[in-house]
Amino acid sequence: MKRTTLTIAALAVMASGAMAQDVVRIGTEGAYPPWNFINDNNELVGYEIDLGNEICARAGLTCEWVINDWDTIIPNLVAGNYDVIMAGMSITEARSQVISFSTNYLPPDASAYMALAGTDVSVIDSGVIAAQSNTVQAGVVADGTATLLEFPTPDETISAVRNGEVDAVLADRSFLVPYVNDSNGELEFIGDEIFPGGGVGAGVRQSDNELRETITAVVEEMKADGSLNALIDEWFDDGMGRF
Repeated sequence: MKRTTLTIAALAVMASGAMAQDVVRIGTEGAYPPWNFINDNNELVGYEIDLGNEICARAGLTCEWVINDWDTIIPNLVAGNYDVIMAGMSITEARSQVISFSTNYLPPDASAYMALAGTDVSVIDSGVIAAQSNTVQAGVVADGTATLLEFPTPDETISAVRNGEVDAVLADRSFLVPYVNDSNGELEFIGDEIFPGGGVGAGVRQSDNELRETITAVVEEMKADGSLNALIDEWFDDGMGRF
């Protein structure tokens, strides 16, 4: 697979869109493995980083990555602080009222509840459930009968489960799997998986039709030639669907 040079032009959101217009700036959270995260060498890595670089290489674009907190990632796209969001963002009707999405580059991912081992499954309906704020999972809990407790970052939701602040967390199953596997039996999945959203796609401003179509064309090309599934195989376990 072709690679482009990873350029982190800023580790925080730029104050204005002052970069050259021929540079496409991609906003990501940098805190949600395996989608996007900072590794032990302080490098931005993950499925979406590899995919974004490949899209830029195939489309002949010069791209730079911008790290932005999840809570303000859509407002800062709309404000022009970057041009694309690639941050594990599910395609939803509500978000599509504000921004526009490319075709999905991940199928709808299972969301799962994770709790301390031995937790009764009834907490899903009657307990306190953690979710990262402004996520599809937070919306699911809010629409149910459990009490929602939102946190700014995904790591905080895990800590809330471990310290007993909440009964369980609802998040992407692929994000939770490493925590369960590495917990020596402390953590486990409970209840049934659910599938909110229409898969994960790249978000752009509603006026950026050409950029959206360019990203969509490359993603569809990668679906057709098998390289997208190969990238999914590299970063996700068998719980993630393939195209």
